[in-house]
Amino acid sequence: MSHSHAQVVFYSLSRKFVQEKKAPPKAQEVIYYSLAIGHHLGVIDCLEAKLSCPLAGFRGWVAQLPAGSTARRKLEGVDRFGEICIDSSHTHLLATALSGAVSQMNTQQQDWSQQLIALLQSIENEPAIYLMVRRHDE
Repeated sequence: MSHSHAQVVFYSLSRKFVQEKKAPPKAQEVIYYSLAIGHHLGVIDCLEAKLSCPLAGFRGWVAQLPAGSTARRKLEGVDRFGEICIDSSHTHLLATALSGAVSQMNTQQQDWSQQLIALLQSIENEPAIYLMVRRHDE
């Protein structure tokens, strides 16, 4: 399979909804609880593409992070598994690593870093938000 047109896309949670047309008022508490406990009860997350880069560019960008670091291993998971999730437990780790490596990055990598750091900040501001990062092989 050729990876020449492969992309890595960072999606952000934009909203959640429950697959239910109308809920009686007494069920609202159950719906809010359902949103809190997730997919098992028909909760659907709406993800919106926020950052996209070619796979080769992504690999070069991630290679700027310290070898063997937890942040680098986390992002390399996109290559290993095809997708990763970034939540509030990863924000500080990734933002610190990206900020620390920015001086050795090219202009494009610096731009991606700034965009990702902004997305990480949105998670810090609202911990229910998360990022889904997927590799799309074309």
